[in-house]
Amino acid sequence: MSGGPQVNDLAIVGAGSWGTALAIVLAPRFPHIRLWVYEKDLAERMCATRVNDLYLPGFSLPANVTMETEFPAALDGAAIVLSVMPSHLVRPIYGQMLPCLDPSMVFVSATKGLENGTLLRASETIRECVSGSFEPRVAVISGPTFAREVARGDPTALVVASTDASLAATVQASFSGPTFRLYTSPDPAGVEIGGAVKNVVAIGAGVCHGLGLGSNTQAALITRGLAEMTRLAMALGGRPQTLAGLAGLGDLVLTCTGELSRNRTVGLELARGRKLEEIVSSMKMVAEGIKTTHATVDLARRHAVEMPISAQMFEMLNFGLPPREAIRRLMERTLKGE
Repeated sequence: MSGGPQVNDLAIVGAGSWGTALAIVLAPRFPHIRLWVYEKDLAERMCATRVNDLYLPGFSLPANVTMETEFPAALDGAAIVLSVMPSHLVRPIYGQMLPCLDPSMVFVSATKGLENGTLLRASETIRECVSGSFEPRVAVISGPTFAREVARGDPTALVVASTDASLAATVQASFSGPTFRLYTSPDPAGVEIGGAVKNVVAIGAGVCHGLGLGSNTQAALITRGLAEMTRLAMALGGRPQTLAGLAGLGDLVLTCTGELSRNRTVGLELARGRKLEEIVSSMKMVAEGIKTTHATVDLARRHAVEMPISAQMFEMLNFGLPPREAIRRLMERTLKGE
């Protein structure tokens, strides 16, 4: 489905709403972008219509974006591999891609979530998958980004983080454009924890909204949720200022208040009395917070970090704790200093 490789090609692995939006916004920055699409029938429709009718209807893909369904064609000649898959698919997909990967490539993870069981962040999972063959150069991107708004060209700011400052700067220069501004950070742990845990808090924000609770409650939840995220990130070596930035507070505010937030929608529907299975089956796209809640609670336990909001969301999602009871428990905890 594509022409010959170019040295500075970009491969985007995952054609959900975010992967597709990234292909659209990054198209002017690269001679050629190859977008790996899991569903073969969707790839065929996207080739014919230039639109991802399943995940991002209403936006045309630029001419220099080609759709691929096989990894050799998608990855051949790629200088940067940008992976945009749900957190539970990072390991299996990187396992399939491994024969096509080489040490010259830069890997950028746009996945927001933690791997259940191992409790690894996406960049750690990538490193674990690839390091048997070679030591990969990995960066992560995260921030307050609704895919539809990015595709529409709304000004958007996010963070690229790597322990390798020159790698972060390379990705920043490669990806930044008129409507898409990247800031560098040396703290992938903080950036990834922010991107994962904000989804858990957003389920709580949806619950509050669905119960008819007002702005006081929302503000309290967001602020205390930020405190939880920051505690966990610091336990993993992250920096508190990272969580006060775009990948922490910025993404948290967006996901807790924005109408396009899938995780907020889950909480909203639970508060209205719908069952989790029914909500999930009616959603086309993954609400990462559902799976991430389990991993977050496990990670908090492992590092002896107190995360009461995450704990109540876990009880609600897994053991049917009524949403109103979850909020009541949070309010009636032992009183303490801020």
